[in-house]
Parts: sequence; structure tokens; C-alpha cells
Amino acid sequence: MSGAPLEVVGIGNAIVDVLARVEDEFLEQVGLVKGSMTLVDAGQAAKIYSLLPPAVEISGGSAGNTIAGVASLGGRAAYVGKVKADQLGAVFRHDMLATGARFVTPAASEGAATARSMILVTPDAQRTMVTFLGACVTLGPDDLDRDAIAEAEITYMEGYLFDPPQAQKAFYEAAALAHAHGRRVALTLSDSFCVHRHGTAFRDLIENHIDILFANEAELLALTLETDFDRAVAALKGKVSIAACTRSEKGSVILSGEETVSVAIHPVGKVVDTTGAGDLYAAGFLLGVARTMAPADCARLGSLCAGEVISHIGARPQVNLKKLALTELPDLAPALNLPA
Repeated sequence: MSGAPLEVVGIGNAIVDVLARVEDEFLEQVGLVKGSMTLVDAGQAAKIYSLLPPAVEISGGSAGNTIAGVASLGGRAAYVGKVKADQLGAVFRHDMLATGARFVTPAASEGAATARSMILVTPDAQRTMVTFLGACVTLGPDDLDRDAIAEAEITYMEGYLFDPPQAQKAFYEAAALAHAHGRRVALTLSDSFCVHRHGTAFRDLIENHIDILFANEAELLALTLETDFDRAVAALKGKVSIAACTRSEKGSVILSGEETVSVAIHPVGKVVDTTGAGDLYAAGFLLGVARTMAPADCARLGSLCAGEVISHIGARPQVNLKKLALTELPDLAPALNLPA
């Protein structure tokens, strides 16, 4: 492991998740497409929230979930995300600090409220997200934790955050700062809808500023403008140093230099809620990269973390991931037992 004080710093939308179990008919009632991520304004968010059955509220956000996973694995982590100085903002900050991660981004004193995402889980364990971004859209270059980015082995950026122009500026500044200090930069595409909205900008960002890329199959096809997974993988080769392409129950395909490796999923007893699967996969994979594990082992650790989070409701781990990994993947103990 490197002597860098931090291993992973995540930059993303600071969101409090509202998790509710619903039937397919509920999605039809409120006009949502199953499996989609829809951005709504404050009025729309309030209307859908009022129709929800009893729900669970917990801090989330894609990159926030990833950083919580890194911390649970014993990694040294930090987070950058904007909340409002309100009740949900305080809840989010408490939850993030409680993971052991560093979080010093100042809260906004005015403007929109802290963001929230209603995560609607249908009986088939698929999740549909309705997101009010609120204070998230105000994050900009001035909010970056520059010390953390300079220190961290990897700066990890969330594609969901790429919508606001100021956030885009923050992405480019964070990438430049990380590279100026000899660090690496990672990006998750987050959602195929994000790729369709920002395809040209994403391609420029990836080819010129990103070292490590995460994409699921739909996102990869959208990015490469291909209709076949194998052709999409071939089109991605050479664009980044490392790419992790996830395929749900089919496992993941890892591109690392000239090497292509397929890794099966970690066995899961029952899939309860797929929320956070990609986020926690990224957590294990990123810590593996930071600790110089082989690409296949990074994917195995990512798959283990993803398997834990889909076995229950919610996008944050409910067990200590380091202990779980030491039990389930004992061959990785030399790397995971390094002091955090």
C-alpha cells in the first residue's frame, strides 16, 4: 500500500435516500419507468413522497455509498459533496463521518434544501429512483477538498453529478489537481441516461482525464454507441488504463492494459434490493487498485461488496466489509490487513 494518507476520495451528490417497497402499479400511477433515474423539482418530489408507503431514510448518494464501502473495508477515505445547513444535511454529515471518512465540505447557508432520492423497490428487487438534487447542484470548484485530492491515491467522481456546469468545472479541476500530484482519477458513468445527456463531454473527459472507468452494460453501450457488448468492450480498449464493466449476474469484465479478464459474481443467497450494487462494487475495486491487487482480485473484492449490499434493503453495508472479506476471500488478507 502506498504511503499516501488517503486511498480514495469521492466526489458526488450528497443525498439522503428514502427507501420504500412498492408494487409495479405504483410506478405506473406516478408515471415512472422501472429501473430509471428521474430528476424532479421540489414540487414533484413532494407529490411522489406524499404517495409513498412507510419508508426508511438513510444517507446515500452514489459516491457517498462507495466511500462508506471503502471505509468499511478499512480503507482511508474522504468525501466531497454539498448539503444545506438543515436537518437532512446534518443527518448526512453525521452518517458520513460515522463511517470513518473525512468530510469537510461546508454546508450551504442558503438556497435549496439538502437533496433526497426516493428509491422505489419492486418485488423483483429492481430499483427506480426519483431524485431531487437540491443543494447538490451548487457544488463547484470552491467546494473541493484540495488537500484530500492531492493526498489520495484515487479521486473517484460520480457521473450523476455531471449535470450542473459548476460541477463539471469541479470535475476537471479535481482531475487536474490529482494528476498534478501523480494520483489517479476514476469515474463511474452512473446511468445510461447520464451518458445520453453528456455523451460528447463524457467521451472527452474519459479519453483525456480519466484513468479508471466504471460502467455497466447499458452505460457502456451508450458511451461507445455500440449495440453489442463485445464490440463495446473492444471500442473501450486503450481509452483508459483500467475499465471495470459490470453485467449483473454475468459478473464483470476488466480491461487493464492489454489484458481482459472476466470475473464471476460472488454467490448471493437472495437478492433483496439492487440499490447500491454498482457503488459497492466500485468500493471494493477501488480499494483493491489502491492496494495494488491484481485486476481480477479487485473485481472479486468488488463483487463481494456488491453481493452484501444487494442482500438487504439500503445502499450502505450492514456488516463490516473488512471482516467479511477476510472470511470470504482469505487470500486477500495480506492486502486487507494492512493498517488503515
